Amino acid sequence: MDQPSKQSLDNINRRKLLARTAAVAATVAAGSAFAGEHKHHHHASTANTDLISSALDCVKTGEACDAHCIKLVKHGDDSIAECLDIVNQMLPVCRTLSTLASAESNHLVAFAEVCIAVLKDCEKECEVHADMHAECKACMEACTACIKECNKLTA
Repeated sequence: MDQPSKQSLDNINRRKLLARTAAVAATVAAGSAFAGEHKHHHHASTANTDLISSALDCVKTGEACDAHCIKLVKHGDDSIAECLDIVNQMLPVCRTLSTLASAESNHLVAFAEVCIAVLKDCEKECEVHADMHAECKACMEACTACIKECNKLTA
Protein backbone atom coordinates (compact mmCIF):
# COMPACT_ATOMS: atom_id res chain seq x y z
CA MET A 1 0.00 0.00 0.00
CA ASP A 2 1.25 3.47 -0.86
CA GLN A 3 2.18 5.81 1.92
CA PRO A 4 0.39 9.18 1.93
CA SER A 5 2.46 12.09 0.68
CA LYS A 6 3.61 14.83 3.04
CA GLN A 7 1.25 17.26 1.31
CA SER A 8 -1.80 15.04 1.83
CA LEU A 9 -0.84 14.59 5.51
CA ASP A 10 -0.55 18.37 5.88
CA ASN A 11 -4.01 18.77 4.30
CA ILE A 12 -5.48 16.17 6.68
CA ASN A 13 -3.84 17.85 9.68
CA ARG A 14 -5.16 21.25 8.58
CA ARG A 15 -8.67 19.83 8.24
CA LYS A 16 -8.44 18.28 11.71
CA LEU A 17 -7.18 21.56 13.14
CA LEU A 18 -9.98 23.50 11.47
CA ALA A 19 -12.56 20.99 12.66
CA ARG A 20 -11.25 21.16 16.22
CA THR A 21 -11.15 24.97 16.11
CA ALA A 22 -14.73 25.07 14.85
CA ALA A 23 -15.79 22.67 17.60
CA VAL A 24 -14.12 24.80 20.29
CA ALA A 25 -15.70 27.95 18.86
CA ALA A 26 -19.14 26.31 18.83
CA THR A 27 -18.68 25.15 22.41
CA VAL A 28 -17.64 28.63 23.56
CA ALA A 29 -20.57 30.23 21.72
CA ALA A 30 -23.03 27.75 23.19
CA GLY A 31 -21.62 28.31 26.67
CA SER A 32 -21.92 32.07 26.30
CA ALA A 33 -25.51 31.77 25.10
CA PHE A 34 -26.33 29.43 27.97
CA ALA A 35 -24.77 31.78 30.50
CA GLY A 36 -26.70 34.72 29.04
CA GLU A 37 -30.00 32.86 29.36
CA HIS A 38 -29.43 31.57 32.88
CA LYS A 39 -28.87 34.60 35.05
CA HIS A 40 -28.96 34.30 38.80
CA HIS A 41 -31.97 36.49 39.40
CA HIS A 42 -31.81 36.07 43.15
CA HIS A 43 -28.46 37.91 43.09
CA ALA A 44 -29.54 40.64 40.69
CA SER A 45 -29.43 44.21 41.93
CA THR A 46 -31.67 47.00 40.77
CA ALA A 47 -29.79 49.78 42.53
CA ASN A 48 -28.83 51.53 39.30
CA THR A 49 -31.52 50.33 36.90
CA ASP A 50 -32.70 53.80 35.87
CA LEU A 51 -29.15 55.06 35.40
CA ILE A 52 -28.22 52.01 33.29
CA SER A 53 -31.34 52.40 31.18
CA SER A 54 -30.69 56.10 30.70
CA ALA A 55 -27.05 55.57 29.73
CA LEU A 56 -28.00 52.88 27.22
CA ASP A 57 -30.68 55.16 25.78
CA CYS A 58 -27.96 57.78 25.24
CA VAL A 59 -25.90 55.17 23.41
CA LYS A 60 -28.85 54.15 21.24
CA THR A 61 -29.90 57.67 20.30
CA GLY A 62 -26.28 58.81 20.06
CA GLU A 63 -25.47 56.11 17.54
CA ALA A 64 -28.45 57.18 15.44
CA CYS A 65 -27.35 60.81 15.68
CA ASP A 66 -23.79 59.83 14.80
CA ALA A 67 -24.91 57.92 11.70
CA HIS A 68 -27.13 60.82 10.61
CA CYS A 69 -24.32 63.35 11.09
CA ILE A 70 -21.92 61.19 9.07
CA LYS A 71 -24.39 61.10 6.17
CA LEU A 72 -24.78 64.87 6.28
CA VAL A 73 -21.04 65.49 6.41
CA LYS A 74 -20.53 63.11 3.48
CA HIS A 75 -22.98 65.24 1.51
CA GLY A 76 -21.05 68.42 2.33
CA ASP A 77 -22.95 69.70 5.38
CA ASP A 78 -20.10 70.81 7.63
CA SER A 79 -22.48 72.57 10.04
CA ILE A 80 -23.04 69.26 11.78
CA ALA A 81 -19.33 68.37 12.20
CA GLU A 82 -19.11 69.66 15.79
CA CYS A 83 -22.18 67.65 16.74
CA LEU A 84 -20.57 64.56 15.24
CA ASP A 85 -17.39 65.16 17.24
CA ILE A 86 -19.18 65.66 20.54
CA VAL A 87 -21.51 62.68 20.08
CA ASN A 88 -18.44 60.55 19.43
CA GLN A 89 -17.09 61.67 22.80
CA MET A 90 -20.38 60.96 24.56
CA LEU A 91 -20.83 57.40 23.25
CA PRO A 92 -17.90 55.70 25.01
CA VAL A 93 -18.58 57.65 28.18
CA CYS A 94 -22.17 56.41 28.37
CA ARG A 95 -21.14 52.85 27.54
CA THR A 96 -18.68 52.97 30.42
CA LEU A 97 -21.27 54.59 32.69
CA SER A 98 -23.63 51.70 32.02
CA THR A 99 -20.89 49.15 32.71
CA LEU A 100 -19.82 50.78 35.98
CA ALA A 101 -23.43 51.19 37.10
CA SER A 102 -24.13 47.52 36.35
CA ALA A 103 -21.08 46.49 38.34
CA GLU A 104 -22.00 48.89 41.17
CA SER A 105 -18.45 50.18 40.94
CA ASN A 106 -16.89 52.13 43.78
CA HIS A 107 -15.88 54.68 41.12
CA LEU A 108 -19.39 55.21 39.78
CA VAL A 109 -20.11 58.49 41.56
CA ALA A 110 -16.82 60.05 40.47
CA PHE A 111 -17.34 58.83 36.92
CA ALA A 112 -20.93 60.12 36.89
CA GLU A 113 -19.58 63.61 37.55
CA VAL A 114 -17.38 63.36 34.47
CA CYS A 115 -20.36 62.04 32.52
CA ILE A 116 -22.45 65.04 33.48
CA ALA A 117 -19.90 67.37 31.87
CA VAL A 118 -19.72 65.30 28.67
CA LEU A 119 -23.50 64.89 28.53
CA LYS A 120 -24.04 68.63 28.96
CA ASP A 121 -21.72 69.32 26.02
CA CYS A 122 -23.63 66.83 23.88
CA GLU A 123 -27.01 68.11 25.03
CA LYS A 124 -26.00 71.70 24.20
CA GLU A 125 -24.64 70.85 20.73
CA CYS A 126 -27.57 68.61 19.78
CA GLU A 127 -29.96 71.35 20.87
CA VAL A 128 -28.52 73.58 18.13
CA HIS A 129 -29.69 71.05 15.52
CA ALA A 130 -32.80 69.67 17.28
CA ASP A 131 -35.29 71.70 15.23
CA MET A 132 -33.82 70.45 11.95
CA HIS A 133 -32.85 66.87 12.78
CA ALA A 134 -34.97 64.39 14.74
CA GLU A 135 -31.85 62.33 15.54
CA CYS A 136 -30.20 65.31 17.23
CA LYS A 137 -33.39 66.06 19.16
CA ALA A 138 -33.66 62.46 20.41
CA CYS A 139 -30.00 62.47 21.44
CA MET A 140 -30.44 65.80 23.24
CA GLU A 141 -33.44 64.47 25.15
CA ALA A 142 -31.59 61.28 26.09
CA CYS A 143 -28.66 63.35 27.37
CA THR A 144 -31.02 65.49 29.44
CA ALA A 145 -32.54 62.37 31.02
CA CYS A 146 -29.15 60.82 31.71
CA ILE A 147 -27.90 64.05 33.31
CA LYS A 148 -30.88 63.87 35.69
CA GLU A 149 -30.03 60.26 36.60
CA CYS A 150 -26.38 61.14 37.15
CA ASN A 151 -27.38 64.10 39.32
CA LYS A 152 -29.45 61.77 41.53
CA LEU A 153 -26.33 59.72 42.10
CA THR A 154 -23.96 62.61 42.73
CA ALA A 155 -26.29 64.77 44.87
